[in-house]
Amino acid sequence: MTELHPSLKSTGKLSLNWSYLDAIANGKSAIDLGALALRNLHDARQFVREYGFDLDQPAAVALIRRAHAEAVDFIRATFLTPAQAGLIPPEVATPDDPLNLLVYASLRGQQVDVRRMWACVVLKVMHGIFYIDNNLKLRHFHAIRAQVFGTLDEVIRQQGEQHYLTDGEVCLPLLHYDRKDNKGRNSILLKLLQKAAYLAADIFDHLGVRLVFATRAECLLALRTLQRAHVLSVTNVDAERSRNTLLDLDAAKQVFCKYRAQLERADSYPLDLLRQMDTELADIAQPQTRCDNPHSGSGFNSIQVTVRKMIHVQQLDAAPEQDYDVGFFFEYEIQLMDEASYQRSLSGPASHAAYKQRQVDTARTRVFGRDLLRWIEHQPPA
Repeated sequence: MTELHPSLKSTGKLSLNWSYLDAIANGKSAIDLGALALRNLHDARQFVREYGFDLDQPAAVALIRRAHAEAVDFIRATFLTPAQAGLIPPEVATPDDPLNLLVYASLRGQQVDVRRMWACVVLKVMHGIFYIDNNLKLRHFHAIRAQVFGTLDEVIRQQGEQHYLTDGEVCLPLLHYDRKDNKGRNSILLKLLQKAAYLAADIFDHLGVRLVFATRAECLLALRTLQRAHVLSVTNVDAERSRNTLLDLDAAKQVFCKYRAQLERADSYPLDLLRQMDTELADIAQPQTRCDNPHSGSGFNSIQVTVRKMIHVQQLDAAPEQDYDVGFFFEYEIQLMDEASYQRSLSGPASHAAYKQRQVDTARTRVFGRDLLRWIEHQPPA
């Protein structure tokens, strides 16, 4: 064993990569970095080992190559026009060894800056792909989906073509029932790339439902129904992710108290009375603007609740004395809308298509960086 002595001597110049160290010390996201800090392929192999891949295993090398190919395809399909697809340098798009990208991403200088920027783009997308592929919750997705919708199917019932929300007593007719069974892989990746801390664990809408009622008054009653069925409770709702741009609850309380006796006396479903309540609510309600999602368009109104549900899966290596399944919390979304808000969401700034395009624009700017975007703009048409 080599004897150790205090020293600051190194084989090269004693230098610090200030931007890289700033990102580590001050919590800057990797997606916002313009370069890595690796010197050669030896550094790259150490980096990959600590990242989690044993390059002596052929399967690990194959996984890296597949992620690289998927990243290049995603970039071309999502962020580039067909005429721009050929702008990715060949040594980045089809490298002999994907590890070279780590070195390319670390080299600065006029002759290699474009290659560095493109290498960074591909590596950022590969990083997102690795998080998706190695997220344990997503590996148990079939069990998660079955248990989440098993709970929701107890309160969202279907009779013919009509869906109802019911707690066994109150029964609210739905105009639309949208069920999100799984967020597509490219959609997850896009969302990761536009988030500051892009981790798969931070995507909360893999699963969820949208419940659309005729009136906002029914959305208020839907909250009560979900609460009475214990689907929603103060202990299983992620308070930080609750978003209400639909109902001024102070105004709703005032209107509900005024009409409660009439609601209770109604022999049939009192839709006209509920619409009258909505009219009065609109006259006295204050706009609800708490929405932290920068991509939500103006005019988009809903109550969005993120629910934590404990999921149970079998543990193959459980101790003999452990006679219960492992549990972990998974978060899914319940969204409530009235008909008018739903119709606005189908077109214009509040539409899903416009929302997706804003996500693409944000992710493209973060992944490419402004220097590379300017370079792309100045390239002649293919």
